[in-house]
Amino acid sequence: MIRIGLYGSNGHQIFHELDNHPFARVDAVAGVPDEILAELCLDASRIHIADSFANLIADDALDMISLCSPRRRDQADQAVEAMRHGKHVLAEKPCALSESDLDRIVQTSAETGRCFHEMAGTAFDFPYHAMRETVLAGTIGDVVQVIAEKSYPYHSRRPAERDIDGGLIGQNMIHALRLVEHVASVPITSLDTLATTTGLPTDAGGPHMAASILAVLKNGAIASLSANYLNPKGTGVWGDDSLRILGTRGMVESLHGGQFTRLVVGDHDHGPLKPDAYAPTWLDMVIRHVASQAEMPLPLEIELSPTRWAIRATEGCKAQLGN
Repeated sequence: MIRIGLYGSNGHQIFHELDNHPFARVDAVAGVPDEILAELCLDASRIHIADSFANLIADDALDMISLCSPRRRDQADQAVEAMRHGKHVLAEKPCALSESDLDRIVQTSAETGRCFHEMAGTAFDFPYHAMRETVLAGTIGDVVQVIAEKSYPYHSRRPAERDIDGGLIGQNMIHALRLVEHVASVPITSLDTLATTTGLPTDAGGPHMAASILAVLKNGAIASLSANYLNPKGTGVWGDDSLRILGTRGMVESLHGGQFTRLVVGDHDHGPLKPDAYAPTWLDMVIRHVASQAEMPLPLEIELSPTRWAIRATEGCKAQLGN
C-alpha cells in the first residue's frame, strides 16, 4: 500500500481520487486551509494533519508526496527535498519555473531512485488518448500540422504573479504543448511566442490574457498553439479546448472541450472517436508505477518536455503586448 501525504491545495490536489484504490491511500495532509479540511470529512483517527511541509516529509510512514504548493515557484525545491527524504513525488504543473530547477528534479530522481511525475495526464484523458492512439497507429499518415487551443475563463482569483501558479503559459499553455508532443507525438524543436495583457481588468496587475506560439517539430511539421483566459460562460464548458492534427492521409480533431470529435481518412469520414474500453487515469498509472506494478507510457524526459518548452516560451517571449 502506497501511503500518500498531500501538501497544499493550489491546483488539482488528489483529495478524492484515491477512494478505495487497491495500491494507495491518503495518510496525511499539510498546508491545506481549514475550510477545505472541514469539507473533506477526513477520518481524524487515521489521517495525520502535519503542521508544516518539513514535518510532512519527515513522516517515515509516508511513501509519496503530492504537491499543490501555495507558491509554484517553491515546488522544485520541495520536490527535491521530498525525494531526498525518500519520498516519491507527484507535482502539480508546472513542476518548475526554470530549466535549472527542472534539471535538478530529474537528476534528484535518478540519484535517489525515487519516482517523480508531474500531473501530466492531458494526453491520456478522452478524447486525447484516442487521438494519440490514432496518430501512433499511422492512421492519418505523417503529421504535417497541429493546431491547438486551450481556453479557460478569466476570474478575479487568477494570480497576478507567475510565481503562484506558473502564469498563463505555465498553467494554461502547457496543456496545448502536451497536445502537440504527447498526442500528436512529434517533439518540438523550436518555437516563437507572443503574449498580451489586452483585456485584463486595469486593477488586476498580472497575468497575460492570451498567448500564441508558432512551433517547428522534429519531422519538419509545424504547430500553432494558443492559450487564453477568454472562454465566456456561455460556452457551457470550463475548458473550451480544440485540437486538430493533420497528416498526409487524413486528420483527427476534437472541438469544444472534447464534445465533438471526428476522424477523416482520405475520402471517408469515420465520424466521432469512441472512448477506450479501458483507459487508466494518469494518477492510477503513477501509483502503479510507484508500486512497481507497471511502467509509465512516457519516459520522464518526454513527460516533462512540454514543461521545458513552457519555461522557454515564457522566458523567450518576443513581445509582451498590452493596452
